[in-house]
Amino acid sequence: MDAGIQNHTEHYVHDLSNPTAPGLCVEMLGVADEACRAGDFDLAAEIYTSQLAELEHTDRGLCLRKADALARGGRIADALDSYCIAANLQALRPDELQILVEVIAHRIRTKEQSDRKTISGGSTSESRCFESDELDDEQNLDLFSCRVCKCLLTEPTSLVCGHTFCKRCLEDDLTKECRSLNVIASGLIEKWFSSESKARRYWLEGEGLWKKQDVSNAILKFNKAIELEPCICRLLARRAELLMEMKNFGQAIKDWDTMCRLRPQWPKAHYIKATASMAGCTNSSLSLSLSLSLSLSLSLCFCLSLCFCLLASFPDKASSCKTLPTFSGERQVQSQLLDSADFECSLCMRLFYEPVTTPCGHTFCLKCLERCLDHNPNCPLCKENLSEYLATRAYNKTLLIEKLLQRFFCDELAERRKVHEEEMKELSNLNQEVPIFVCTMAFPTVPCPLHVFEPRYRLMIRRSMETGTKQFGMCIADELKGFADHGCMLEVRDVKFFPDGRSVVDTIGIARFRVVTHGQRDGYHTAKIEYLEDKKVEGEDLTELLKLHDSVYDQALGWFTSLKDDMKNQIISHFGQLPVKDPDPQDNPNGPAWCWWLLAVLPLENKAQLTILALNALKDRLIAIRRVLIFVTRKRPR
Repeated sequence: MDAGIQNHTEHYVHDLSNPTAPGLCVEMLGVADEACRAGDFDLAAEIYTSQLAELEHTDRGLCLRKADALARGGRIADALDSYCIAANLQALRPDELQILVEVIAHRIRTKEQSDRKTISGGSTSESRCFESDELDDEQNLDLFSCRVCKCLLTEPTSLVCGHTFCKRCLEDDLTKECRSLNVIASGLIEKWFSSESKARRYWLEGEGLWKKQDVSNAILKFNKAIELEPCICRLLARRAELLMEMKNFGQAIKDWDTMCRLRPQWPKAHYIKATASMAGCTNSSLSLSLSLSLSLSLSLCFCLSLCFCLLASFPDKASSCKTLPTFSGERQVQSQLLDSADFECSLCMRLFYEPVTTPCGHTFCLKCLERCLDHNPNCPLCKENLSEYLATRAYNKTLLIEKLLQRFFCDELAERRKVHEEEMKELSNLNQEVPIFVCTMAFPTVPCPLHVFEPRYRLMIRRSMETGTKQFGMCIADELKGFADHGCMLEVRDVKFFPDGRSVVDTIGIARFRVVTHGQRDGYHTAKIEYLEDKKVEGEDLTELLKLHDSVYDQALGWFTSLKDDMKNQIISHFGQLPVKDPDPQDNPNGPAWCWWLLAVLPLENKAQLTILALNALKDRLIAIRRVLIFVTRKRPR
């Protein structure tokens, strides 16, 4: 704390409301005062706290002493609590907040001095006054404000990242992709803020004319804008600056007067009002405006604004605060204009869920858009080609639409989320319904890479990933039933997408199943299934099984070893090496892994492979494999 603040506060002690109240200890209060003079503010605050605890009724003066001690000790948040307690007893006077203001101002000035040492090219006092405008704007931004120009979104345009800006702001920034208007957001802003939206368009037209030096027509546009929205300070500021350029200082001063009333803590308004007064040879409040603006840095103005808001928040603010209220920064939507139909997806006809906006400006539910792009890389509404958008797969939620739903339709959104979660739960319940990929033979423990290009299977794979199951059944086709009565469950290990939406899916077999019922969902096959497990044997049957197991494995190893090197390399690259012999062939309910590997590489028709896959006795499967090995060994040319 600098000496100036300490010297001031040493002689400023709040009077007690009831100095003779039972429980007050004069000696302890004296110790607290000495602690403050010595700079031990924590001790002083502790003493004041203990004294307050002894009182039957809270003493306002003691609360203020505690608050000052906490503030001087750097505990601003705790100090504010004590100031509020005192304010509830009786409205605070501005002089009772002097300590708080000086402490905060001192801390911020110290930080500014530190920043100037590390940052070259420091700004002048004039530019600081202008920067405070940016600070106020940041505080006043709401959902409907563009984060670039700080005004109401005009021709709102959503980027791939999900953020929404004015189209004009994006066009000014050449680093950003040029996209079309967000149709939903644009319609909502026109509907909810018709007057401000029109004013903003006039404002922008005026800016364009001003840029072309057509100031006479530019001022007409600004006048129309202000007729619609007379309390937008930045709009008033721009018109005042244009009026000053036109040498119409009298009207410019009127605009700055209005701004000073609307936002009394805005240094820019006071500064330029003084500048206009000087240029127009008007002495009205010139010295006050100049001294107020040039003496207040950005940070100190912010500090005073905080205290102003604190004073204005108390119950009797109407009598203690005579200035006009500042702009709240929160636009209000009239309840009669709220209609959930404005947030309806044109594909599913339900409330938006995870809304995404295409480069052409149309908004859909994420899942709805993905399903459409599975079939056609064009926008479902305007038919614009979305191939590049599809290639990036940057389906980020449009944050503006998402936040509007959360704010204005939270109950409807909760119901929509519940429906979605129920759908996902149903899709993830593999005991009830398993998605079936009708393509090829698959076997437990054997890799099964897939090239997925059909829209129905794109959807199926995507759902298996989204639900977290990462599983689906694989069956071969059947002319009568659609797919065979037996198959193998596959687990997705990895998915790689192509720019056009196709994908390569790396899967591996995990279990066999028997189809109980055949079904369909959204174009792809489904089934209710029963998993197959090998029947275990014991005693002499087990001894015979182990002997057969070892014999067939040796036979399989001999056949594979005898293959030509190029053929062996092809098999290994696709299926991997021949698995080692299992010490206990009954340990896995699906049987030894090498059996399935061998069944996958042997030159057999799908129907023959399916017959062996459906067997639930390991002995029968080994006998069948042995017969095939004998056949292919005899058939191979010597």
